[in-house]
Amino acid sequence: MSENLKLIFVKHGGIMRTAELKEAGYYYKKIQKLLDSGEIEQVRRGYYQYSGEDSFSDISSIIALFPDGVICMESALDYYGYTDRTPSAWHLAVDYKSTRTRFYIDYPIVKPHFIRSDRYPVGIVNGKIDGKPVKVYDRERTICDLLLHRNKVDGEVFNAAIRRYINDPKKMEARLMKYAKVLHVEKKVREVLGVWL
Repeated sequence: MSENLKLIFVKHGGIMRTAELKEAGYYYKKIQKLLDSGEIEQVRRGYYQYSGEDSFSDISSIIALFPDGVICMESALDYYGYTDRTPSAWHLAVDYKSTRTRFYIDYPIVKPHFIRSDRYPVGIVNGKIDGKPVKVYDRERTICDLLLHRNKVDGEVFNAAIRRYINDPKKMEARLMKYAKVLHVEKKVREVLGVWL
């Protein structure tokens, strides 16, 4: 039973909705039994994840629960290797019109950033975390966001990220300036990075 259940969850990327469990032959009583035995756990109303000893990574849950979420801020710094600190939460950018309540979950720990509709799509690229496709802000957008929210970021994290960006051979100064204009951080970019770029 467990092996079959695990395979079904694998097919669904680690997270299943009630309807998908029903399609697989797991009805209310069976679902309840699996919850009671700890084989599966509810991550949000109507969403379940397999909780065997080799559980799935957070990223499967993130993709299933927040398909519109874009990895940003500290999580993006981590993705690009601009910080050595593992973020305590997954930082996700979503359109500011998004429903707030869907982020009220116990696991995975998510920190939503509600972004104005005109700024939300700027710099979204496709990436991969644990082999799963994700949406992430590119390096330049991440640096602009860092400058925009400088007062909310630890000084050490901020300085390390700026240094590593400056030394990153993949950085694109022209793109950084283009985004800086759109996101109104031109002055900050010139102040902090002007000497280096």
